[in-house]
Amino acid sequence: MKTLLKKLLGDKAGASAAEYALVLALVGVAVAGAFTALGTAVTGRVTAASTAMAPAP
Repeated sequence: MKTLLKKLLGDKAGASAAEYALVLALVGVAVAGAFTALGTAVTGRVTAASTAMAPAP
């Protein structure tokens, strides 16, 4: 029983998996933020191009 308990307490695989999950979540948040900023920039450029190509009144 002591051997099993020592083995379970010494196992670091769960901690590593949690760290990888946390890093993955942070990367996901960063990617989402970057895509949001990129989408806003592209929308601005497309609007400016559309306005420039509109027929003169």
